[in-house]
Amino acid sequence: MRFIIAAISSIALLLVSGSRAENEGKPQYGKWGFDSEGADLKTKPGDDFFRYANGAWLDRVQIPADKPGYSLRLAMSDLTEQRLHDLMEETAKKVEPKPATIEGKVGAFYKSFMDEAGIEKAGTSALKDKLAEIQSANTRQALAAIMGRQNTDFHGGIFGVGIDVDIKDPKHYAVYLGHAGLGLPDRDYYLKPDFAAKKEKYQTYAAQLLHLLHWPEAEKRAAEVIDFETKIADASWTKTQQRDPIATYNAMSIAELETLAPKFAWRPFLTEAGLGKVERVVVAEKSAFPKIAELFDKTSLETLQAWQAFNIADHAAPYLSKAFIDALFEMRNKTLSGQAEQQLRWKRGVHAVSGGDYGAGDRYDRFGNLGWAVGQLYSAKYFPPTAKAKIEELVANLKVAMHERIKGLDWMGEATKTQALKKLDTYNIKVGYPDKPRDYSNVEIRDDDLIGNVRRAAVADWAFTVQRLPGAVDMSDWGMTPQTNDAYNGALRDIVFPAGILQPPMFDANADPAINYGGIGAVIGHELTHGFDDQGRKFDADGKLNDWWTEEDAKTFEARAKVLSGLYSQFEPIPGAKVNGELTMGENIADLGGVVIALDAYRASLKGKPAPVIDGLSGEQRVFLGWAQAWRGKVRDDAVRRQVVSDPHSPRQYRVNGVMRNIDAWYDAFKVKAGEKLFVEPKDRVRIW
Repeated sequence: MRFIIAAISSIALLLVSGSRAENEGKPQYGKWGFDSEGADLKTKPGDDFFRYANGAWLDRVQIPADKPGYSLRLAMSDLTEQRLHDLMEETAKKVEPKPATIEGKVGAFYKSFMDEAGIEKAGTSALKDKLAEIQSANTRQALAAIMGRQNTDFHGGIFGVGIDVDIKDPKHYAVYLGHAGLGLPDRDYYLKPDFAAKKEKYQTYAAQLLHLLHWPEAEKRAAEVIDFETKIADASWTKTQQRDPIATYNAMSIAELETLAPKFAWRPFLTEAGLGKVERVVVAEKSAFPKIAELFDKTSLETLQAWQAFNIADHAAPYLSKAFIDALFEMRNKTLSGQAEQQLRWKRGVHAVSGGDYGAGDRYDRFGNLGWAVGQLYSAKYFPPTAKAKIEELVANLKVAMHERIKGLDWMGEATKTQALKKLDTYNIKVGYPDKPRDYSNVEIRDDDLIGNVRRAAVADWAFTVQRLPGAVDMSDWGMTPQTNDAYNGALRDIVFPAGILQPPMFDANADPAINYGGIGAVIGHELTHGFDDQGRKFDADGKLNDWWTEEDAKTFEARAKVLSGLYSQFEPIPGAKVNGELTMGENIADLGGVVIALDAYRASLKGKPAPVIDGLSGEQRVFLGWAQAWRGKVRDDAVRRQVVSDPHSPRQYRVNGVMRNIDAWYDAFKVKAGEKLFVEPKDRVRIW
């Protein structure tokens, strides 16, 4: 869903505490924060700056068999994973069967995941009640009600439901509904011949799980399930269409919803979601709703039951016996992402308890974990107040740079600038961890009941979300746990940098400041610009959905953005898999803006003094190298194919090369000349920020 306006990904960092103690005073990478041994100085910067900065590393490093790719970000995630493992192993050693503290509950959850013998012995017994309920659900109303529990159990839903800030009434929350029901990463996997082989394997996977559940006529039902999802895909909006916050905001009463899509039992669905008293919802893909509801009404009960059983098995598979886990890995990790080997069990256990938002696969980040409890433990040990103070200072510097850049824009009129600066001033920068910890005192966690732990944690998370209705919005709320290796610009007009992302090479207190500005500085700038990109500009200083730009300014912005979109749409990381410039537009604009704003902030930080020259490199050269190093990494081909159709972020090489070729200062810094591959004539360079 679109409850977080924009988030960045694929950034590597290493915290300046904990395991760094023995390295105190020295940067993590190289002599001054850049790993020059990983560069390829034989490549001209103007031909391929990504390779110039990272080529030797790319040639040397092999992707581990248990990962779809490898990067400095994943190296950082490995460190976070190891730290969390240490925390969980320690708490699991002294856990009680039904602990009361968050330490005890984290340890008990982890212990229940690591009990392989107990899990094998239990088989699918923990799912029998749910499967029996599905088999006895002989009406569509009953099946719609089961779908309403998708946020608290392993059930699937053809419509998704969530709660977030009402973007037309930002002081209150709203219930958002969107189309759902696809088990593959994107509608293209069902509809385009390029993915026919993967779709066929997906049907085999569905049959395999239904067999493991002893579901009647597994092969036949699996074929029906995939046909059902293919029809949902055909009715669904593209991800590019889903990026439009105006088109996806359609507020209506429940009565109006029933009129829009009368072939679905909305009231049972909402009642089972804990939203039976809600009388107003926001529908996202409005034109798709009646089509999908009609499909639900025309599909046989036997197919719908089999589809729900498959969803239960698919979502519960990480917590079940080896047969389920192996089938899940073969489909979701190997087939879809090219991962060669399964991760070790302890790694999967860490993700299961902590949530998957710092680098895990998509099966663990759906629901049912103790991510916020883990975050409290992680922050206390690995993110000291001194680190928080340093990054808050850097954030303030970038905010000033953004302020000055808006004032100096040649294409934005004064009226729009006034509103833009007003909006910028409202941003609340959140760093490290939430000020208010989540209460887990009423969540029962047992050391011998993994499926039960997942369910009870999911129930608690959803109850926390639902109880906010109909109260005022909590401006201190967070949408990412502290251990997350990511950042976001949210609907609360907040920019959030969890502790997990504030690590080298992006932020290193011992590194050359230019590297930090090129790293975390550009990330901060990236997030700031999201409030003013093709989506963010449609929200005003109060966080309300309101396009406050003048018509002339909007046309200029859109024209420049279209040129950038066209540039990225030409990029083809592997044959036959092109970048979708429309889907990635917001992130591409933010990357470009983030780097130029960070460069401004670095220049200002010198206070009129010349930047030092280090190893023959100017300060500006080091800023650009800092950004390029942050995206150092490589990805398997299948993961790239998945990314270009489903991810709003461009592949990492284009987050470097696509940006640099549009920055005048980069040409000056590296003496890039006409004839070199990245060269763009000055008049054709995209200048937005």
